[in-house]
Amino acid sequence: MSTALPPRPRTRLYLITPPQIADVPGFARTLEASLGAGDVASLQLRLKGADGMIDMQATREVSRALTAMAQEAGVAVLINDSAELAKELGADGVHVGWDDGPVQAARKLLGPDAIVGATARNSYHKAMQAGEDGADYVAFGAFYPTATKDGTAQAELDLLQVWQAAMLIPCVAIGGITVANAEPLVTAGADFIAVSSGVWGHPDGPVAAVKAFNDLLDRLEPR
Repeated sequence: MSTALPPRPRTRLYLITPPQIADVPGFARTLEASLGAGDVASLQLRLKGADGMIDMQATREVSRALTAMAQEAGVAVLINDSAELAKELGADGVHVGWDDGPVQAARKLLGPDAIVGATARNSYHKAMQAGEDGADYVAFGAFYPTATKDGTAQAELDLLQVWQAAMLIPCVAIGGITVANAEPLVTAGADFIAVSSGVWGHPDGPVAAVKAFNDLLDRLEPR
């Protein structure tokens, strides 16, 4: 007699900051209101300079305004690109990009309890290697055109399906995701959907976007 596997957990929202934030106190107020509008699993601070590299000073400024508030709301705060900065700022972890330092080095620096995520683009092999090296999640994408990140690779839905069927490490779908186009990614097996402009640039505002995403994820929750 076979035993049916339990349904996978509900997909959750993974927020990413805009690459530049001119009004940090104003953005902090917007974020606080947005976090009150629905479930958010994590917030990645991804502040970039004109050269496309991490803006260390801007990240520090934004972290001072956002990190404690987000953590008090039960949201994990991750720093993009720099495990050293994540440790300095008291973040919950780091997201390691395609060309950044290895997952093993981030894990060694931050310790066993930190969250370490890794970009895998459209590579199943890269994702498996990250998992073997100790990543807590892998991020596939871009699934749709995105204006917030250069040098992205096109990922296909079947990558999520294959990963979900074979691997236990959670996967994040990223790249141009909006309320209107998220459903196929959720049904294909994304454990998290990572969104930036789809929230901050939503026509009805970020609060409405977070609510709309959660309404969608509630509707699509595996039964």
